[in-house]
Amino acid sequence: MDDQQLGSLIRATRLRRHLRQVDVATAASVSRGSVSLVERGHLQTLSLGTVRRVAAAVDVRVEVVGRWRGGDADRLLSRRHSLLAESFAAFIGTRPGWTVKPEVSFSIYGERGIIDLLAWHAPTGHLLVIELKTEFVDVNEMLGTLDRKVRLARTIAAERGWRPRQVSVWLIVSDTKTNRRHATEHATLLHSRFRLDGRQFRGWLMNPTEPTTGLAFWTDSNGGSARPDRPGARGRAGSSPRPESAVRVACTLD
Repeated sequence: MDDQQLGSLIRATRLRRHLRQVDVATAASVSRGSVSLVERGHLQTLSLGTVRRVAAAVDVRVEVVGRWRGGDADRLLSRRHSLLAESFAAFIGTRPGWTVKPEVSFSIYGERGIIDLLAWHAPTGHLLVIELKTEFVDVNEMLGTLDRKVRLARTIAAERGWRPRQVSVWLIVSDTKTNRRHATEHATLLHSRFRLDGRQFRGWLMNPTEPTTGLAFWTDSNGGSARPDRPGARGRAGSSPRPESAVRVACTLD
């Protein structure tokens, strides 16, 4: 729905409710002129909050939909997530003793979802739940969803014949300036939930004797030039990989 169609919908809904523009303006705490602009589809001069308040006054919900000139935005985001999953799964798969299962779906007593990567270390009986994020959106919702996955992880693993003695969880985030900025904004909350960082991740994978939580930034989510066992490489001509900087952490950002 474009701006003109949205305006027409709001106007039609107002008329059906036998409301005047001034009535909607009062309910939305905006000027009558703003209501008129909305109904005529002139949204570019108004804030999103104003448009939403006007729409809400006539029980119309406004949702923002992103459009990308290259095609389907959802497909683009899905592709980014798939590349991140493929790159990180390949990295884990090269570590001794680890087996990785991508996109493990579950349905347990009405609770449904998908674990991005579920990794199993048979020598120690350690189960690793990996949540992948190409971007931060709602941190609190993300943490709530992750808590649910961890709570159900042993049951999910048992369905695959794994009997974990310990369960750990890692949040892996694409290393972008925007994601680092958002991590800084939520630093206190993230630090309280994730004890380890990317600098400690490689060593922990080699000897996962203790359950832990961690957050790390993955520096090569496009799977292009950096090899999984040397993920610190940026892929620039003449650049050399930095093995120990495969992932970096929010705790270094404050």
